[in-house]
Amino acid sequence: MKVAPSALPLEQHNIEIRRNREAWQRKPMLQEVYYGFFRLIGTRLDRQIPGLVVELGSGMGCIKEVLPQCLTTDLFPNPWLDRQENCYALSLGSDSVSNLILFDVWHHLRYPGTALQEFHRVLTPGGRLILFEPAASWLGRLVYLCFHHEPVALGDPITWEAPAGFSATDADYYAAQGSATRLFWWGEAHERLAGWRIGEVTPISSFDYLASGGFSGPQFGGRFLHQLMRGIDHITTPFPRLFAARLLVVLEKVEG
Repeated sequence: MKVAPSALPLEQHNIEIRRNREAWQRKPMLQEVYYGFFRLIGTRLDRQIPGLVVELGSGMGCIKEVLPQCLTTDLFPNPWLDRQENCYALSLGSDSVSNLILFDVWHHLRYPGTALQEFHRVLTPGGRLILFEPAASWLGRLVYLCFHHEPVALGDPITWEAPAGFSATDADYYAAQGSATRLFWWGEAHERLAGWRIGEVTPISSFDYLASGGFSGPQFGGRFLHQLMRGIDHITTPFPRLFAARLLVVLEKVEG
């Protein structure tokens, strides 16, 4: 049974990080899938803009194996990460970051508009915010509803701004896997994005990812099946509303 996010303590994030590290070690096909995701993110970096490349909510910090220049951070000070950061109150200097990466982090932001204000502060003019998230296509919705412990929450209200008096230390465990789909793919947040330009919203078919079982499910088949899944990805790419499992979003900071 899925537990309501509000019923879980913030430490649940760290519990899941350590559980994911165990799954990562025993699932080489999952590693291969994720390295592909990291390479895809790498193609979206703007390397012409000076500044830091930072990932927020790095979890296991595996992105460094593909993007070694990336500064890895998380809410929790684990020894494999570079530093501890809270999305609502970053210690990074204003205009100091060229590319800010959130991989499966956006849907954990209870107050995404408040977090966006902080992201805007630390990014250099023209800097990029790159999000990689679940995609709530018809297939994605079915898989995440049935095989993932976090709610998709497509019908739940999204609280854009934190209430008065909110402190970053008040952040709790929250999850709504459909958040990025609703806000960026379906366009619910477009009128709220003052100070940002939407550079890209790309739904991605990833049967290869689904066959890997992710971190919490069983892996189906071996290398041959995963090669077959990549072929299916190619065939289903023109039908994202039906088959997309992941969503790549790129926002660019603009002034004025």
